[in-house]
Amino acid sequence: MGGRYMIQAWQAFRARPIVPRVRRFYPGGFEQQMTKREASLILGVREHSPPDKIKEAHRRVMVANHPDSGGSHFLASKINEAKDMLTGKFRGGSSVF
Repeated sequence: MGGRYMIQAWQAFRARPIVPRVRRFYPGGFEQQMTKREASLILGVREHSPPDKIKEAHRRVMVANHPDSGGSHFLASKINEAKDMLTGKFRGGSSVF
Protein backbone atom coordinates (compact mmCIF):
# COMPACT_ATOMS: atom_id res chain seq x y z
CA MET A 1 0.00 0.00 0.00
CA GLY A 2 2.79 2.43 0.89
CA GLY A 3 4.73 1.46 -2.23
CA ARG A 4 1.73 2.19 -4.45
CA TYR A 5 1.34 5.60 -2.84
CA MET A 6 5.02 6.38 -3.40
CA ILE A 7 4.79 5.38 -7.08
CA GLN A 8 1.72 7.56 -7.60
CA ALA A 9 3.33 10.48 -5.77
CA TRP A 10 6.51 10.14 -7.88
CA GLN A 11 4.51 10.04 -11.13
CA ALA A 12 2.52 13.11 -10.09
CA PHE A 13 5.76 14.90 -9.20
CA ARG A 14 7.32 14.11 -12.58
CA ALA A 15 4.15 15.08 -14.50
CA ARG A 16 3.86 18.56 -12.98
CA PRO A 17 4.62 21.48 -15.32
CA ILE A 18 8.09 22.91 -14.96
CA VAL A 19 7.85 26.51 -13.85
CA PRO A 20 11.07 28.50 -14.08
CA ARG A 21 11.93 30.12 -10.78
CA VAL A 22 13.31 33.40 -12.01
CA ARG A 23 13.74 36.32 -9.68
CA ARG A 24 11.53 39.16 -10.76
CA PHE A 25 13.09 42.59 -10.98
CA TYR A 26 11.53 46.01 -10.82
CA PRO A 27 10.12 46.56 -14.33
CA GLY A 28 9.66 50.32 -14.29
CA GLY A 29 11.96 53.24 -14.87
CA PHE A 30 13.19 55.73 -12.29
CA GLU A 31 11.05 58.39 -10.67
CA GLN A 32 12.07 62.06 -10.75
CA GLN A 33 12.56 62.20 -6.98
CA MET A 34 13.98 59.09 -5.26
CA THR A 35 11.66 57.58 -2.66
CA LYS A 36 12.44 55.03 0.04
CA ARG A 37 10.32 52.49 -1.82
CA GLU A 38 12.25 52.97 -5.05
CA ALA A 39 15.57 52.88 -3.20
CA SER A 40 14.66 49.59 -1.54
CA LEU A 41 13.61 48.13 -4.89
CA ILE A 42 16.90 49.17 -6.50
CA LEU A 43 18.99 47.55 -3.77
CA GLY A 44 16.69 44.58 -3.24
CA VAL A 45 16.21 45.11 0.50
CA ARG A 46 13.32 46.18 2.73
CA GLU A 47 12.76 49.84 3.49
CA HIS A 48 13.69 49.44 7.16
CA SER A 49 16.67 47.11 6.75
CA PRO A 50 19.64 47.45 9.09
CA PRO A 51 22.61 49.45 7.76
CA ASP A 52 24.83 46.38 7.36
CA LYS A 53 22.26 44.71 5.05
CA ILE A 54 21.98 47.91 3.02
CA LYS A 55 25.76 48.16 2.76
CA GLU A 56 26.07 44.53 1.60
CA ALA A 57 23.27 44.96 -0.95
CA HIS A 58 24.89 48.16 -2.24
CA ARG A 59 28.21 46.38 -2.65
CA ARG A 60 26.60 43.46 -4.49
CA VAL A 61 24.70 45.69 -6.91
CA MET A 62 27.66 48.04 -7.48
CA VAL A 63 29.98 45.16 -8.33
CA ALA A 64 27.57 44.16 -11.09
CA ASN A 65 27.03 47.72 -12.40
CA HIS A 66 30.27 49.61 -11.73
CA PRO A 67 31.32 51.97 -14.56
CA ASP A 68 34.94 50.71 -14.45
CA SER A 69 33.75 47.22 -15.35
CA GLY A 70 31.41 48.21 -18.18
CA GLY A 71 28.45 49.46 -16.16
CA SER A 72 26.55 52.68 -16.62
CA HIS A 73 27.45 55.92 -14.81
CA PHE A 74 23.73 56.68 -14.59
CA LEU A 75 22.93 53.37 -12.88
CA ALA A 76 25.89 53.76 -10.53
CA SER A 77 24.66 57.20 -9.48
CA LYS A 78 21.15 55.85 -8.89
CA ILE A 79 22.52 52.94 -6.83
CA ASN A 80 24.58 55.35 -4.71
CA GLU A 81 21.56 57.62 -4.33
CA ALA A 82 19.47 54.64 -3.18
CA LYS A 83 22.07 53.72 -0.55
CA ASP A 84 22.19 57.31 0.69
CA MET A 85 18.40 57.44 0.88
CA LEU A 86 18.12 54.27 2.95
CA THR A 87 21.02 55.05 5.29
CA GLY A 88 19.72 58.56 5.99
CA LYS A 89 22.55 60.45 4.30
CA PHE A 90 20.29 61.77 1.56
CA ARG A 91 20.79 65.51 1.03
CA GLY A 92 17.85 66.10 -1.26
CA GLY A 93 17.84 66.81 -4.95
CA SER A 94 18.38 64.03 -7.43
CA SER A 95 21.26 62.36 -9.21
CA VAL A 96 23.66 64.21 -11.45
CA PHE A 97 22.02 62.77 -14.53
